[in-house]
Amino acid sequence: MAAFAVMDIDADVWNEQVAKGYDESSAHMYAPEVLGPTVSFLESRAGRNPALEFAVGTGRVALPLSARGIRVAGIEKSEPMVRELGDKPGGDSVAVTIGDMTTARAPGTFGLVYLVYNSITCLLSQEEQVACFRNAATHLGPGGRFVIEVFVPELQRLPPGETARPFHIGDQHVGFDTYDLVNQQLVSHHYTIVDDRGSTFHSSHRYVWPSELDLMAQLAGLHLSERWAGWKEAPFTASSRSHVSVWQKPLDGPVSR
Repeated sequence: MAAFAVMDIDADVWNEQVAKGYDESSAHMYAPEVLGPTVSFLESRAGRNPALEFAVGTGRVALPLSARGIRVAGIEKSEPMVRELGDKPGGDSVAVTIGDMTTARAPGTFGLVYLVYNSITCLLSQEEQVACFRNAATHLGPGGRFVIEVFVPELQRLPPGETARPFHIGDQHVGFDTYDLVNQQLVSHHYTIVDDRGSTFHSSHRYVWPSELDLMAQLAGLHLSERWAGWKEAPFTASSRSHVSVWQKPLDGPVSR
């Protein structure tokens, strides 16, 4: 039986211990059938233009995208996560700006800004999420795209009186969310076993609806150009559990208000 280490993690504090174990705890996101379509989708939307990843983390997506010839930069609040990225092969090819993705400014102009793996929900207020869209628009050149991957809140799947839903069940990782329906908040619970050692952590999130994201984009001067159920571009439907959405900056005119 594995012994478990328990840790409560504030969404803004991705410390040394978390950074060192992050890739192992997210191993299912590195699977070729998950990562391959992600990188291919982003490569096609970037074209020959440079790309910027908000919340670049340890480089799960940035590094393989860079390896395909796209110049990739990142913004990341956690210095321990950035150190993990820098220690990886090719890590020196991704220029990272330390700061909050709602306000930090990376040098240059980009054809693509992207935010994956539900990271928009780590911003715990509507105001912060709106600021993230505005910051993305500021970094984009004319015609540039902002791409977000995020889950669809599963409130329809909650039986009356229940507040928890699993989002991943695997041999080494189990995750479930508990919902605060009044305040549009949830806590994500992760239980991971690697080499017979167990760990668990809990992080807070603000869930957000696709229509609400579209309004945030409109406030930032962007318009919806694509919405898919995932990176493989399956149609988005009422039963989709997640979406990949693309908002585009006009070729001319104001960026944001």
